[in-house]
Parts: sequence; C-alpha cells; structure tokens
Amino acid sequence: MITMYSTTWCGYCRRLKISLDAEGILYKEVNIEDDPEAAAWVMGVNGGNQTVPTVRFEDDTALTNPSLAQVKEKLSA
Repeated sequence: MITMYSTTWCGYCRRLKISLDAEGILYKEVNIEDDPEAAAWVMGVNGGNQTVPTVRFEDDTALTNPSLAQVKEKLSA
C-alpha cells in the first residue's frame, strides 16, 4: 500500500485521491499539518519543502505531485 502525504486544502491532493479511488489503488492518507514527523519526512525528500501530494511507496521511494500514470508505472515496476 502506498502512503499519500497531503493537506486538507491541497487541490492537487484531491485530484490524485479521486484518481486513485477511481482506479481502485489503495492508499493511506497522512495530513502533514497534523503530523510533524510526516511533515519532516516530506521536507526531507523535497529539499526542505512541504510539497504535497508526496507519495511514498513500499520500497521507501517517493514521487512528488505525481500523475496517476506515474503512480501506476511505479506500482507495476
């Protein structure tokens, strides 16, 4: 299962969630505004920025603001 780091106000996050739901891709959502450790992790993979959505895969790699196609490609690799 992937983890999607997001915020409540992020339009890109909403778009990706809708796409993942439509494709039946399971994910855990973590709001970085409520979780300082998650926010620190996101900053660590994004050059100090709290850029969302950031998607973390089971192999501990991440994609920042990915398209549905990018997520599907990574999951099929």
